[in-house]
Amino acid sequence: MNIAVFCASSQPRNTLIAVAAADLGRRIAHAGHTLLYGGSNLGLMGVVSSAAMEGGGRVVAVMPTLFSEEVIRSQRVTELVRVGSMAERKERLMADADAFVALPGGIGTLDEVSEVMVANQLRLIDKPIVLLNLCGFFDPFLAQLESMRSEGFLRTDGGLQVVGSVDEAMRCIDNMKASSNPVSAFGQKGKVKPKND
Repeated sequence: MNIAVFCASSQPRNTLIAVAAADLGRRIAHAGHTLLYGGSNLGLMGVVSSAAMEGGGRVVAVMPTLFSEEVIRSQRVTELVRVGSMAERKERLMADADAFVALPGGIGTLDEVSEVMVANQLRLIDKPIVLLNLCGFFDPFLAQLESMRSEGFLRTDGGLQVVGSVDEAMRCIDNMKASSNPVSAFGQKGKVKPKND
């Protein structure tokens, strides 16, 4: 399976989060899955991708060209995919991933999680997303979702599965079956055709 991981390009103050990120990267690799991620070698992104590479896994970085050539070429990955914008990065990750895992992160991570949930809700895709709620990091976000649900603004779970540990996240991944015929963002059956790199 292709597993897209959403996470921060910064290091967390809580070192347990970084330890879990490394564990996730290694275990994705050891399970024979491909790690897809946003391309940075900084912060949790770097922790996850480095651990997957060291674990012998296949790592695909999807990197917007807005970053400098030096930054782009500094990535130690199996494959580097260049896209024109942050929006194209999300589109490519959503098209190529069979499932998603979200680690703690900032606004960008919440944006990615929300976009996957909306796409699932609108049936543009049918792909699960695992929210790795380490140390209760996402508790306020989950409370906001519950508030939306109670007001009638949220009618589905958007494919979201909430877990508290890497063990639980890997069990979710093991139980997932990649959708053989997802609906693309263009309203046709099948994956969105990747752009030429």
